Amino acid sequence: MPASTSPLTHFDAQGQAHMVDVGDKPATRRVAVATGRIEMLPATLALIESGTAKKGDVLGVARLAGIMAAKKTSELIPLCHPLALTRVAVELHPAPASAGQPPAVQCTATVETTGPTGVEMEALTAVQVALLTVYDMCKAADRGMAITGVRLLEKHGGKSGSYVADGS
Repeated sequence: MPASTSPLTHFDAQGQAHMVDVGDKPATRRVAVATGRIEMLPATLALIESGTAKKGDVLGVARLAGIMAAKKTSELIPLCHPLALTRVAVELHPAPASAGQPPAVQCTATVETTGPTGVEMEALTAVQVALLTVYDMCKAADRGMAITGVRLLEKHGGKSGSYVADGS
């Protein structure tokens, strides 16, 4: 089958979706960092910070959910490879209102592996699921919460080298 000339690697020469063959790629250390936030009412952030939410420790549960999600990314995203992750760290921090930004919980996920393909999708999935868990645990108090700003901050390793987002 002829190789695709498209920069989109998940499509073959006929435009059909396929899983990229990484069998001949060398195993190298791969790291990705992603971030995002869930914006909320001040009272909702106070509830999270006080630890008195009805469903328990919001940030602790969200941290675990993010870690679990990173490990299951290939089950959620059809063309992702299952990876043996060597590290998943999910950090969640209350962010009071400032400079025109509403109160929020900020999430950062760092994912690492040694393998033939990167962990960007695992880091992004960890952030999304951690923030969705905050929403789930606090929706009784604030259904207007909004997940925003989810993006890759940096990635290192592999043939394409490093990427660091502007302003990170």
